[in-house]
Amino acid sequence: MQIIGKTAIDFVGNRWKLFLFSGILMGGSIVSLATKGLIFGIDFTGGTVVQVTFEKPMALGDLRKAVEESGISDASLQSFPKTNTFSIRLKTGEDASAVDIERHVAGIRKALGDSKFRVDSQEFVGPAVGKHLFRQALWAIVLSLLGIIVYIAFRFENPIWGVAGVIAIGHDVLATVGLFSITGSEVDLLIVSALLTIAGYSINDTIVIFDRMRELMKLYRHDPLDTVINRAVNETLSRTIITNGTVFTVVSILFLFGGKVIHNFAMAMVFGACVGTYSTIAIASPMVFEWYNRTRRPGQAPVPVVRGGKVRKA
Repeated sequence: MQIIGKTAIDFVGNRWKLFLFSGILMGGSIVSLATKGLIFGIDFTGGTVVQVTFEKPMALGDLRKAVEESGISDASLQSFPKTNTFSIRLKTGEDASAVDIERHVAGIRKALGDSKFRVDSQEFVGPAVGKHLFRQALWAIVLSLLGIIVYIAFRFENPIWGVAGVIAIGHDVLATVGLFSITGSEVDLLIVSALLTIAGYSINDTIVIFDRMRELMKLYRHDPLDTVINRAVNETLSRTIITNGTVFTVVSILFLFGGKVIHNFAMAMVFGACVGTYSTIAIASPMVFEWYNRTRRPGQAPVPVVRGGKVRKA
């Protein structure tokens, strides 16, 4: 299926314009992170966890509405339907007293009206736990990036291909995190999962283009490298747009109609789908060209020798 016809866009020839745009995007993100920072959710900052059990079945949406009506705007809720039990995480400091917690619980009781519940437990989760989760989240991202470098380097027999792919992913992740800093949106574990999802989509598209580049490098060994790379990107452009366009459509619907709970997650996915498509086309492949162009010795073939993979006709 093709939604666009045959194209002949000179992505490699315009690489410095594309790199400049990415530099501005990255610079804006870094400046915002340095000046405004990020607003972390309860997952990372800690808070008070109140566990309650209702006498009659209670919908999670109704309880969330009651919590908001009681004046608590930043609570995190989790349901256990089999026991009709809910966990309510409140963003409180270590100095929060039992009276403060009771005041919040009383507000929820008032908002619920006739729906009765009992408080099973309440405990404070300190910032040390939040810092531990934050470190785990960072390790998850770092290890996934290292794994991607190793996989691509092994598959394409050249580590620079893996480095180029990871730089494109880093571009996507930093831009998305910068968006959350600029807008003042809250970052929690759900956003970390969104960042990893964005990285997955981005590297998948990058590998498709890299695979096509490798095939064409075998078929057109005497053509200029920029011509070969441009041909590979243009031949896979329709597939890239269809794949990411589908993702963009779905997450846009979630962003518009999914409600408050997944609003930030959907926002990260919408933005990530856009920058991921851009970086796949405009960052990863031109970087491979730039590296080879700078390291090629006089008299060396214009197209690098590649091995492995099955060659298909262009």
